[in-house]
Amino acid sequence: MDMSLKDFEVQSKNTSEDALRKWRRAVTIVKNPRRRFRMVADLAKRAAAERKIRSIQEKIRIALYVKRAALQFLDAGAAAENASGQSEYKISDEVKEAGFGIDPDELASIVREHGMKGLKKNGGVDGIAEKVSVSFEEGVRTSDVSTRQKIYGCNRYTEKPPRSFLMFVWEALQDLTLIILMVCALVSIGVGIATEGWPKGMYDGLGIILSVFLVVMVTAASDYNQSLQFRDLDREKKKISIQVTRDGRKQEISIYDLVVGDVVQLSIGDIVPADGIYLSGYSLVIDESSLSGESEPVNVYENKPLLLSGTKVQDGSGKMIVTAVGMRTEWGKLMETLCEGGEDETPLQVKLNGVATVIGKIGLAFAVLTFLVLTVRFLVEKALNKEFTDWSSSDALTLLNYFAIAVTIIVVAVPEGLPLAVTLSLAFAMKKLMNEKALVRHLSACETMGSATCICTDKTGTLTTNRMVVDKIWICEKTEVIKSRHSEGILEMGISEGVLSLLFQVIFQNTACETSKDENGNNKILGTPTEKALFEFGLLLGGDFDAQRKDFQIKKVEPFNSVRKKMSVLVALPTGELRAFCKGASEIVLKMCDKILDDSGKSVPLSEEQILSISDVINGFACEALRTLCLAYKDLDGPASECSIPEFGYTLVTVVGIKDPVRPGVKDAVQTCLAAGITVRMVTGDNINTAKAIAKECGILTEGGVAIEGPEFRAMNPRQMGEIIPKIQVLE
Repeated sequence: MDMSLKDFEVQSKNTSEDALRKWRRAVTIVKNPRRRFRMVADLAKRAAAERKIRSIQEKIRIALYVKRAALQFLDAGAAAENASGQSEYKISDEVKEAGFGIDPDELASIVREHGMKGLKKNGGVDGIAEKVSVSFEEGVRTSDVSTRQKIYGCNRYTEKPPRSFLMFVWEALQDLTLIILMVCALVSIGVGIATEGWPKGMYDGLGIILSVFLVVMVTAASDYNQSLQFRDLDREKKKISIQVTRDGRKQEISIYDLVVGDVVQLSIGDIVPADGIYLSGYSLVIDESSLSGESEPVNVYENKPLLLSGTKVQDGSGKMIVTAVGMRTEWGKLMETLCEGGEDETPLQVKLNGVATVIGKIGLAFAVLTFLVLTVRFLVEKALNKEFTDWSSSDALTLLNYFAIAVTIIVVAVPEGLPLAVTLSLAFAMKKLMNEKALVRHLSACETMGSATCICTDKTGTLTTNRMVVDKIWICEKTEVIKSRHSEGILEMGISEGVLSLLFQVIFQNTACETSKDENGNNKILGTPTEKALFEFGLLLGGDFDAQRKDFQIKKVEPFNSVRKKMSVLVALPTGELRAFCKGASEIVLKMCDKILDDSGKSVPLSEEQILSISDVINGFACEALRTLCLAYKDLDGPASECSIPEFGYTLVTVVGIKDPVRPGVKDAVQTCLAAGITVRMVTGDNINTAKAIAKECGILTEGGVAIEGPEFRAMNPRQMGEIIPKIQVLE
């Protein structure tokens, strides 16, 4: 068996197309490939889809990067046509009656073709907003959504229509074994009626037909039910929400409810949900490789404002106005192409198919051998009895019975239901995991989880509740515990007005949070849990976010990411001077500071003794399982256009400790994993002491386990890594 399978090794991931084609060829002898591969990728259609994708990418690359004479000639022709008073696009009466001033195809072509001239011709971003009847501050009115969907389309892509039950019945009938059985049944009926008469001669053939019918119906019902499960799973996978401005307030909606004119908020890691035009933002960098094939990221700003659907925000943040949705985008065309795909078989299914194939071939060989032996024996007996030249209908029936025996051996030997049973069990496991709020995108994930020996988990939001609050604060060399949701404790520390004013500035100026009103008119804070914790703390102290933002003007922003581990902003003070604010991981920001804020609000030099004292405070907070952040500022000289956000010379204002409680049941879950022989490891970007404290509380860090920082681990040689990896329980 192993020798038979040695040439068909298929990797668990990134399987080569040659290996997949080899498996397809291997199972065609005794299997129905149309049914066997009903839930996997069609390799022929996949190849055609890849060719179409490359064609679309090449077209986009030309539109984005190639400025040749032909394109310039087309632009010149379009300009001459416009100058003569003719327009390429006509605004229909339906569009005019709806209150819009631009044709849907013309609006979609601006971004799709990177037509900056088309954007300028329509009055730029402000002109587009006016023509689609939307305000940047108010956004789309909910009452207009249906009208916009009717005129400009819905943000949905053409999908492959689901197959009906009859199609599954037809595919089940294509099985070679069943075809042989049906031929046997027809021959049996013909011979039976001729020899035994009506209706006795029908019994054997009719029994075979009924058996085939039963097998076909059971198979088709099973396949159809499985397809419904996959459809439900696909529907769950596509439930993605995005932040937009509607009715004058920010709210989360499904990407499928997005319409032309929506003002969308983009941040690091987001997929651009539709074609649009950049409105505002900071250091917005877009990865367009999914569309154009170009690996170089693209900076998006006022002079290069076009955003393509399906691209990814690599850095920065920003706002965009939607100009095209659904099938009017290039991404929509790609989705239409890719809908012909599917999922490849899981590694276990591949192995079981291999086993079934080998067993099927053995069964086929024995069936042929059995038929030949029985037939030869029958012929020898007739020859010995000198009846070789005398043939009757009973002899034909005997040979037919021998053939039926051979077919029966094939039917019994081929374990057709084995891979199907595995597929169904994985699909049921997937649904069960979804009921447990664990979204699984691929069947192979269930199989992988079943064979896992190690689980690497994040801390924030996974082991902890991700509902953060400021628990402790160190400011002016004093530590205060925030015991309740009242500000009396910190205000009684004797902090001067100058210090409190700077504290409000470092909180409210350097934040990615925004406030919005919900349906009931209550204030709602939008942002990451860490940002919200600091923001709410500022409000608790009596700070006024709107007043702070009104008096200060933001010039530059460096958003937080996992590499920098800090967020910085450059603002212009009401007096015209520049000030930079920085917040982030304590060990990072503390190294950037050479001054500290004293009790009176003045910036004084930071001594070595104070640095050691502050480090002890940070470690003390971290050992209490608090996430620590340092907040600092620096005054700058010179015009904003020439100033960049500095990396050193800051004045430390405060150290805050943010609490993120461990989720209920996490410790029991970790113990269950350990009892099952599964090692649980924490991989986090937090302070190492914070990570160790949380790991101990969860039961992850045990006696003899190792907690190590990433840079220290990466500096090891392969031999050292091999020795320490089995002991690592926390990696920062």
